[in-house]
Amino acid sequence: MTPNDFTATEYVVGTDPLVIRRRVKWGECDPAGVVYTVTFSEYVISAAELFYGSLFGTTPQRAKDEQGFGTPTRALDFDFRRSLRPDEEFEMTVTVAEIRNRTYVLRICARTLDGDIAFLAHLTPVCVARGERRSIDIPPAFRQALERYHGACAAEGCAAEGGPA
Repeated sequence: MTPNDFTATEYVVGTDPLVIRRRVKWGECDPAGVVYTVTFSEYVISAAELFYGSLFGTTPQRAKDEQGFGTPTRALDFDFRRSLRPDEEFEMTVTVAEIRNRTYVLRICARTLDGDIAFLAHLTPVCVARGERRSIDIPPAFRQALERYHGACAAEGCAAEGGPA
């Protein structure tokens, strides 16, 4: 590799299930050289946005605009297993853990390239009417896409990624 080569710090490496590889940037770390806690939520939100883009084959916000809904976060939880350091690469696998009436749960399992779990996260967005910010049922086309993806992942056994959901 030469200094002129461009290296992406985030890119999709697989789609069934969706797997995103990231490289930790120096600015995402504290002076001790470990990723700031708040940065993990940015990793998860970015993974969710890439998930929506993959699900609809377009940009995430365009897809949601066309269907008239948004997906603000209702809940986000983490189970941190190890720290991440500058230039370390890891992969996040996104699965659908649960589909409810107005919310759904995305499970993100982040592993180092050696296979160690760095963190597990559960992101629970709520569907809202665009512009009104009131909760709505998951739109039918989106529900079908979530169910399709969930079924495909269950068939591949990826729902068990990283241990129990």
